[in-house]
This record gives sequence, structure tokens and C-alpha cells, in this order.
Amino acid sequence: MKQLSKRIFTVSALALAVSAAPQLSAATWSDTYIGYRYGTEFTEPNNDRDIERHILQLTHASGYAYGQNFFNLDVLQSDENDPANGSARGEGDGALEAYLTYRHQLHLGKVLDKDLSFGPVKEVALSAGFDMNTENTAFAPRKQLLLVGPTLKFGLPKGFADLSLFYAYERNHCGLSACSAPGNKNDLSFDPYYVINLAWGVPFQAGPVPMKFQGFGNYNGAKGKDYFNNETKPEVLIRTSLMVDVGQLAFDKSNTLWAGVGYEYWDNKFGNHGKPGVDTRAPSFNLEWHF
Repeated sequence: MKQLSKRIFTVSALALAVSAAPQLSAATWSDTYIGYRYGTEFTEPNNDRDIERHILQLTHASGYAYGQNFFNLDVLQSDENDPANGSARGEGDGALEAYLTYRHQLHLGKVLDKDLSFGPVKEVALSAGFDMNTENTAFAPRKQLLLVGPTLKFGLPKGFADLSLFYAYERNHCGLSACSAPGNKNDLSFDPYYVINLAWGVPFQAGPVPMKFQGFGNYNGAKGKDYFNNETKPEVLIRTSLMVDVGQLAFDKSNTLWAGVGYEYWDNKFGNHGKPGVDTRAPSFNLEWHF
């Protein structure tokens, strides 16, 4: 637990450093919030039980003259059906995970001082970023993912929609004793793969109620063999939410307090297939406090 706490502290410090970066580059806009998600139907590979999770998040997005930054730090607390290392499933402590995502977009039209718009596309960007995680399960993953590729930014009356094609390179760790067996691997560099990512956030009015529909979807190509020399399969992850601007309705303060429902759809989680727990269909309750 101490080792995981140190890793979470390190990830949190990195997230805070990233959030300060736009201030050094004359941010033209920014949005930061603390979020909370709760659900009871999450899953994990090789686990046939539904998992209850409380998820705290710190999210920041900001823009500057030539692009924009985004990061999200999730801290996920599972119940005993997803046990921490040393606990039996259904007993003891649930797993604790930290997952950090960072993306940067360089808007090429602004850099080149040219109009790169065409059709519904208003701008073309070069995007790059990384994902990192740590979790105190017996598997003990330590994901390190690097991504780079082009992004098409669509012109919407309100909100945004970005479509990206990433080249992805991933390293990870397996702490299970079976991963140390001859022919298997504890530390693995997967084959490079591609990621198609769609991210969106669209505010709208439902009569007198201010709302927004937001989320992202990833299609990850197969990434070669896993720790046990099994071929991975393509992976689909969609996480979305429909939110109400409670702050505007209750306190006449827009974009402060949001509440709503979310849904996580995940097929072939981490490229696994043919096992229990690799497909997730998890509704959730969501809160956001923007400051």
C-alpha cells in the first residue's frame, strides 16, 4: 500500500505540473474540475463478479495561441470483488488504482498561419500524449503508453468534436507468478498498434434545462501477444455521460456543479478475449465541480 501511495503521489505531482504548463504559455481559456463517478457493474479480466467502484477524478483542459492541453487523473477504489494484493476475492481490501491521461494538440493552421479547414473540419492538429497507471492488485500493472498522430477538429455551433488517429506504443507489467514461468513475460513491450479516438462535448438546452453530452470512444487495434503468448484482439472503449447544469438551475452559476448519468462500454478489455470480465456494460452516477 505504501508503494502504491508513493506512485499515486508521483502521478498526482506530474498532473499538477502539467496543469501549470498552460499558465506559462499564456492560456487563452481553461476549465478545471473535480469529478466523482459511482457504479456497481464494472468488470476485470478473469473475474466473473461485478465490481463496485468509487472514482475520483481531476480534469483540466486549456488552450493557448497555438494549441491546447488536456489531462485527467482518475483514482479508482474497487470493492472486495476486485481485491488488493494479499486479499482474497470477496474478502479484505479492494484494489486502488491511479490512471493518468495527458494529451497535447498543436493546431497546425495557427502555427503555419494558414486556413486548413475543409468541409466540416475547422482545423487540423498534431496530437501527442501518454497514459500511465499503477494498481495494487496481484497483477500489479504499470502501464506506459505513448501516442502521436493527426487530429481533425470539427466545427460545431457549440462545444467540440475531435477525431484522431494515433500511433501507439505500450509497455506494461504483470506481477503474477504465472508471468514468470518459462516462455512468459513479467515486463512486456507490445507490438505498436493504432488507436482511433473520437472525443466530444456538446452543450444544449432541453427546454429550460441546460445540459451537455460528453465522452470519448477508442478503437484500439490488436497489439500482438500478451504475457502468456496469447494473441490480443482489437479493443473498443466508449465512456460517455449526460449531465445537467445543477449550478445554473439552483444557484444561477453556470458551469460550476453538474450532475448526471454515465455509461462505460468496453469490449476485449486490454485486448483480452474469451475470458470472464473482458466486456463491461456499466452505468454510473456522475458529479462534476468546476472551479
